[in-house]
Amino acid sequence: MALASMTGFARALGETGPVRWTWELRSVNGKSLDLRIRIPTGLETLEPKIRERCGKLLRRGNVTIGLAMQRDQSEQQLQVNEKALEAVLSTIDLLKNRVPDLAPPSLDGILSQRGVFELKEPEEDVEAQAALHNALLTTLDAALIDLVDMRHTEGQAISGIVRKQIDTIAELTQAAENLPARTPEAIKARLRKLVLDLMDASDSQLDPQRLHQEAVILATKADIREELDRLHAHVAAVRELMDAGGAIGRRLDFLAQEFNREANTLCSKSNDVELTAIGLDLKAVIDQMREQIQNLE
Repeated sequence: MALASMTGFARALGETGPVRWTWELRSVNGKSLDLRIRIPTGLETLEPKIRERCGKLLRRGNVTIGLAMQRDQSEQQLQVNEKALEAVLSTIDLLKNRVPDLAPPSLDGILSQRGVFELKEPEEDVEAQAALHNALLTTLDAALIDLVDMRHTEGQAISGIVRKQIDTIAELTQAAENLPARTPEAIKARLRKLVLDLMDASDSQLDPQRLHQEAVILATKADIREELDRLHAHVAAVRELMDAGGAIGRRLDFLAQEFNREANTLCSKSNDVELTAIGLDLKAVIDQMREQIQNLE
């Protein structure tokens, strides 16, 4: 399965009879699948079906789904709001009682009051409503396909970047492996020189047995064999996940944290300038890779 990003946008238009509509879908990064649905009043029964359709195609991301609808005004019916008209007439009667000389209001003036006239949508029968709902969902399906395609396109671009970064991590790990400074002979030579310098600088006689024990401890702490083995294993795991594809963002993010832990340990154990430089380069690449991985589904 192809890798997918969590960011994308899609729009789809639809029309049936006097009704036109637009679906807009926006997706950004998220820890899980979080759907925010905004649809006109009266269409609430569509929400479960919208969630079901999104859940089949999307695994992660904060997704905003908006539906805007327009109806041909020629289909709308002009009606008198009886309650609003009664309120206007009651107010007129009240004013007449208080101001007897008040000129009588005109019919135009009464009917022009806000709320007296209303434009109402024509009532639809059950079949017409079901047909509209089906048409709306069909257009939503088209928008979802476009959103998924866009997320896959971006996912492929991110995949190419991450693969290059993981190659760089593998090269840096191998460079650390090949450093002459981390061979047992080189470590022994550095420790021997350190011990001799300490003995020369000390006024009192140092215990050779204690010095030997301390040298062993230092040599053990300086050994980065385990860190290198784990880095090699993590590289192989990332490559295997990316070859498998699918919704692997969370697992890749976990591996990125493990990479960072090993790089930190390698730097802390380093007793060589070149190894420290490699460790710092590793940390930089790992941080860049993690930024890319966090965009993946």
